[in-house]
Amino acid sequence: MRFLLRLPQTHLRKLSCSMSLLMGSKQFLEFCLLPSFAVCSSSSSSPGRQLSSVSRRFRPVLASRPVSKNSPFHQKTNGLSSYTSIPRVQTPVDPEEEEADKRAVSSKLVTLRRKLFEQGIDAQNCHPGQHSGLTCPQCEGGDSGEKSLSLYVSPDGSSAKWNCFRGKCGLKGGVQVDGKVAMNRKVAFADSIEKVERKVTVESLELEPLCDEIQEYFAARGISGKTLERNRVMQKRIGDQIVIAFTYWQRGELVSCKYRYLTKKFFQEKNTRRIFYGLDDIEKASEIIIVEGEIDKLAMEEAGFRNCVSVPDGAPASVSSKETPCESKDTKYKFLWNCNDYLKKVSRIVIATDGDGPGQALAEEVARRLGKERCWRVKWPKKSEDEHFKDANEVLMSKGPHLVKEAILNAEPYPIQGLFAFKDFFDELDAFYHRTHGYEYGVSTGWKTLDNLYSVVPGELTVVTGIPNSGKSEWIDALLCNLNHSVGWKFALCSMENKVRDHGRKLLEKHVKKPFFDANYGSAVQRMSVDELEEGKEWLNETFFLIRCEMDSLPNIEWVLERAKAAVLRYGIRGLVIDPYNELDHQRTLRQTETEYVSQMLTKIKRFSQHHSCHVWFVAHPKQLQQWDGGAPNLYDISGSAHFINKCDNGIVIHRNRDKEAGPLDLVQVCVRKVRNKVAGQIGNAHLCYDRTTGLYSDSPVSLVMPERRSNKRN
Repeated sequence: MRFLLRLPQTHLRKLSCSMSLLMGSKQFLEFCLLPSFAVCSSSSSSPGRQLSSVSRRFRPVLASRPVSKNSPFHQKTNGLSSYTSIPRVQTPVDPEEEEADKRAVSSKLVTLRRKLFEQGIDAQNCHPGQHSGLTCPQCEGGDSGEKSLSLYVSPDGSSAKWNCFRGKCGLKGGVQVDGKVAMNRKVAFADSIEKVERKVTVESLELEPLCDEIQEYFAARGISGKTLERNRVMQKRIGDQIVIAFTYWQRGELVSCKYRYLTKKFFQEKNTRRIFYGLDDIEKASEIIIVEGEIDKLAMEEAGFRNCVSVPDGAPASVSSKETPCESKDTKYKFLWNCNDYLKKVSRIVIATDGDGPGQALAEEVARRLGKERCWRVKWPKKSEDEHFKDANEVLMSKGPHLVKEAILNAEPYPIQGLFAFKDFFDELDAFYHRTHGYEYGVSTGWKTLDNLYSVVPGELTVVTGIPNSGKSEWIDALLCNLNHSVGWKFALCSMENKVRDHGRKLLEKHVKKPFFDANYGSAVQRMSVDELEEGKEWLNETFFLIRCEMDSLPNIEWVLERAKAAVLRYGIRGLVIDPYNELDHQRTLRQTETEYVSQMLTKIKRFSQHHSCHVWFVAHPKQLQQWDGGAPNLYDISGSAHFINKCDNGIVIHRNRDKEAGPLDLVQVCVRKVRNKVAGQIGNAHLCYDRTTGLYSDSPVSLVMPERRSNKRN
């Protein structure tokens, strides 16, 4: 075996790479155990050096010392060597080669993922040699959004293949790093129908006329033989059973067939055109009826309506939360697109689907595809005090065709968001007439001299203004206390100019009717006791809720209204005070004027007020008055925009007398300058006396005429 030592180096390398195969060779072991091994390893001859240079790769499998010829490796049993029990050792891997392989795989994987991304497949987290579940780029997992796409990346990162396991999709494809994308889109369910549409006939489907048993079944449901014959209802034998065959025709040609067992189990012919059942009956109709099932279509004919069709696939479980897909992807409602030539000329569509949840979901899906503006909906009559009939056939069986006809004739326009008929509000109008809500005339302010001019109506906006230190906030606080004491209203206060403790003191003084402190303003009146304070604190906590921004920046109106909405839902507030306007953040776009901004802001406040039946008081300061003569300002003097008077429901100016010669200094003039709702008040002036000790207002016997500041604008 010494000739092996004279082999070229390349042959020896091949020999080393085939080590795992030679491990089972007796000759190889004999070669490894030759005495010449020791000589070769220490000799300076060329062959010895060659063997030594390559023998490093064999050293793990060689003995560390000479082996005796009597070794069991040389003993044989039945011609088989006992060395076959030696375990196989894997070929060592060169670390440099392994690192190079990893870099090659990584480079391929980058290119592969890019190609997959171009096909709408995100494989960023997919690893070589593994299957991954992803969202299908074609069907997007259907209504449930499941991860139905199975993607497999090859171990070397050079290729990938995918398959969508949804029955209505089935997208398949593959891609290679150095090749083209292979895509099979036969899945698109709607496309597959057009491409592989079957041609069927009565003979090919082996349909036959109805037997007596099936005709009796329909007779029990109120469907006559004449109606069955005209609609070409047939039967089919499947084994030892007979099923009903509802044949789908288009311009005299049979295009599909749907079957029904008497146990209400359905199935239909595959790969046939999906259309309405009874499609030819609406070919020239300007008004049509759409029902949920074939038997309902037959029931409509018994009631005298032939211009009726049924959807082929029943109803969905619920309304889809996604936007209506385009025609190519709208697989569930492909029948609507297939029948578009019939539907586009129809001016009135009555949707008479089942009254249950799925039936109403079907009505919504159909209406939003056909256009709600030309749709009407049917409300089936009551079966009992708290239950309605489910569908047309149930009404026909229980009440007869006349009640089916009555339900269709009384169909109501399909509701469109933001568009209403006045009758939708008749109940509210009746309650307003009979004053069953209780606040139709508004709530009394608590001051008789003011009630004839102004009362508080839920859902309105009152803008309050006045020169500084005229008592605007004090008057509003007193008004809120009166409303709480008379009708129990609760309020949210967004009062940025007041400290919480000061605002609480003012409200407590008005409630307890005693001063908070023994101070100069308290005069000789004894301050409230500790018990009165505790009772007042409980009242304060139950009546008022604070909206305060603890951030360094000012709050904007959206922030305030969002908190006010939470207060309505959580605490049931009926009033909101925003005091004052200039303490809010009024940032606006460069192209938006202050007038436009104020208009939008007041619109948002009014919407909040109306939607939540909550009265809003908005305090706005007047702009700096030039050459002020001491009179009350008007609403057009409010800083910012004339929209403060244009958009509010009520406009009030609070003015305090500062002239001893004109009258008492505690006299406050409440100038009602705008009242949109004539039921709630009128324009005029009222006078109240202010008690500085308690902050209370009372009706004044004095009728004092104070000059109003002149303006070149009308108020």
